[in-house]
Amino acid sequence: MVFSFLNGKWHCLGCFEEERIALLPLKENINFPTEISLSSWVDYETKAGCCHWQGVQCSNTTGRVIQLDLDGTRQPILGDWYFNASLFLPFQELRNLSLGYNYLVGWIENEGFDKLSKLKILEALDLRGNSFDRNILSSLSQLSSLKHLNLNGIFYSSPKVFDTSGYERLSGLKKLQVLHFSSNLGTLVSDVLSILELNDFIALRDLDISYNRFRSFGTIYELYALNNLAELDLSYNEIENFNNSKDIKTVHSLQVLYLNGISVSNNSNMLQSLRAFPYLKNLYLQWHMEGQIAPIYGTIPQEVVMGCFSLFFFELSKNKIQGQIFPESMNVMPLRVLYLDNNEFSGTISNSLSSISTLSTLDISNNHLSGKIPTSVGNMTRLGLVSMSNNHLEGPIPVEICKLDSLLLLDLSENNLSGSFVSCFNQFDTRYVYLNNNRLEGQLTHAFYNYSSLVTLDLRENQFIGSIPQSIGNVSSLSIILLGRNHFEGTIPDQLCQMKRLSMIDLSYNGLYGHIPHCLGNITLEVRKEKSLTGFISYDITSLTFMSYMDEVISERAYHVSYIRGIGKDVVREIEREMESMELFGFEITVAFTTKRNLYSYKGSILQHMSGIDLSSNKLYGEIPNGLGKLSELHALNLSHNNLIGTIPETFSNLSQIESLDLSYNNLSGRIPSGLVELKNLEVFTVAHNNLTGIIPQKNQFGTFDKDSYEGNPHLCGRPLPIDCTGSKHVPPFVFDDESEESGFMDMQFFYISFTVSYVSVVICIATVLCTNPHWRRAWFHLIEVYIINPFFRLALRSKVHIYIRDHYFL
Repeated sequence: MVFSFLNGKWHCLGCFEEERIALLPLKENINFPTEISLSSWVDYETKAGCCHWQGVQCSNTTGRVIQLDLDGTRQPILGDWYFNASLFLPFQELRNLSLGYNYLVGWIENEGFDKLSKLKILEALDLRGNSFDRNILSSLSQLSSLKHLNLNGIFYSSPKVFDTSGYERLSGLKKLQVLHFSSNLGTLVSDVLSILELNDFIALRDLDISYNRFRSFGTIYELYALNNLAELDLSYNEIENFNNSKDIKTVHSLQVLYLNGISVSNNSNMLQSLRAFPYLKNLYLQWHMEGQIAPIYGTIPQEVVMGCFSLFFFELSKNKIQGQIFPESMNVMPLRVLYLDNNEFSGTISNSLSSISTLSTLDISNNHLSGKIPTSVGNMTRLGLVSMSNNHLEGPIPVEICKLDSLLLLDLSENNLSGSFVSCFNQFDTRYVYLNNNRLEGQLTHAFYNYSSLVTLDLRENQFIGSIPQSIGNVSSLSIILLGRNHFEGTIPDQLCQMKRLSMIDLSYNGLYGHIPHCLGNITLEVRKEKSLTGFISYDITSLTFMSYMDEVISERAYHVSYIRGIGKDVVREIEREMESMELFGFEITVAFTTKRNLYSYKGSILQHMSGIDLSSNKLYGEIPNGLGKLSELHALNLSHNNLIGTIPETFSNLSQIESLDLSYNNLSGRIPSGLVELKNLEVFTVAHNNLTGIIPQKNQFGTFDKDSYEGNPHLCGRPLPIDCTGSKHVPPFVFDDESEESGFMDMQFFYISFTVSYVSVVICIATVLCTNPHWRRAWFHLIEVYIINPFFRLALRSKVHIYIRDHYFL
């Protein structure tokens, strides 16, 4: 038994009876006045006990309740909830208590949060997303055992905040190590530090006071007293004076600093003051709230580069930083992750930047950089993610880039690069290559021999010539291939069908000819996470060591994830429990594809499910393969501007997920298949400028397409075209199908009903007349008698001819 206990294999199957009983009044209080939530909390004993109830966690050794996660438990229809601290006192070994987003607005008299001070080992309290007044601060100050406190957004919507005297402060928490006090905007418009006695928080390691929009930071020097402060988040505030550059004190403990979206009166002084943090490892200075907070202007001061000699993560995205990134003479810190995208950097890429051999992630996209990519980039052997898109770079892609053995993503799109395609990338690691919108040329003869792991290849809008090589079939992992707007010739290789994972194909605006391969209907259009998210890359660092309570309480803040962007500090904390000295970074992939007559960018889960085939604006001929109708998961199909003949395949009615279908500018004939009206997701449909005949369907969404979808077909009629279907020249020389009858000449159901009613009415009328008029009755019976007896009369009626008998004519 001792051996099992020491090896963590001793598990208690139940919980203490007194604690199970104590949970039931808590459930009743949360659900007052009606019982809605916590259905697993029952008033009879079960085999597993209360340790398996929703939100309840017990100790594996003692069976005592150690964690209550009640986030979002109270339903909004129940209204406000008033806290009763006495209900939690039976849980003497409770360590973590989470009450976020429960419409808490206060507490019952004499039952405030100060009563929780009797729980001597309570370490973590989460009250985010509720609505209190500032009296709660003095109540919380008595919880001396707290190590983690989350008060995000607790004052955001409180109407009582401005009625308080202003003397309530959070203080006395000498063991507090993590304090999240963000998103209390509108309450703390002056000085957030005026209600936080930071001098008392001697153990504080993580302070988040972002999204408060405070303007005064005159007491910033209080931060210098926090000798253990390792992480500080000041993002999205409007600080009048971040620091006085003449009187900068050194803060040795700070390692992670978030200044995203910050607006200060003197940006230059703020950048200069960063040298006060020589041991800073992660610096975030991203700005992305355009029109609300001013971005950072100026240049990167040499003092920052030289002073922060420990910096390995540097993000300065979406600002207005100008000048050269790093001058040639500057000795750069040993960076590993560098985001300088969406700024106004100009000049060339200096050797000072390209010589950072430790760099593993580099994003300098969306700037004004010019010149050639330096050959010294080959020295950056650890590079895994490289984005230099949307600049003015020119010249060939240096062959030295082939030395990057760990290259996972290369994005050189939207530049002026010339020369041939570089096909020497690492065959095991490279997954995403973006070279679109350049002036690259030549053939792709040997382009696909070394790409066994390639997932996305974008070569659109270049000047490539020749045929699409058959070796493309070797890239079995390829999901997205975009070769549109080049000068490719020849036929579409059948080897394309061997790539079972293909889901997005763009071969538009080339000179391809021949038939559409029939085997194209065999691709699976596989939904793959790899299409949008590469996974994670790890970087060894001598990073922060967070306390053990973070193993159980992970903050709700999910840091911004975007194109080639970090997964966030909270995820990093969670991973650090299992992987010491490790930080992870992931990134999303963006792919542009033309559908619904527009060029759309897809990323994230939408990209994972997106599928499309664009073969438009080529010289393809022959009939459309029926097999394309098997691609039931296809979202977009564009075969326009070719020389295709034949009819629209009936199998297209199986394209249940299709949203855009463009068959315009071909030589298609026949009718529009009636089954297409059942494609519920179809938003864009055009068959303009073909030789189609018959009546345009009107059911479902087909009644919403305008005349541009059908014009140029002289034998099509019906709405929305101004051509009446009653004219004989528009009527096909064969029997109408059901759809034509319904949408054109006659409703068959109405015909059957009216014919039956008319027939019965005629019979009744004849019977009535014969019964009421004896003369007509005798004449009618005489006529019938003559018809039965005289065979010549019957013959005359059948043959519809005139017979002359004894000077009389009988018809």
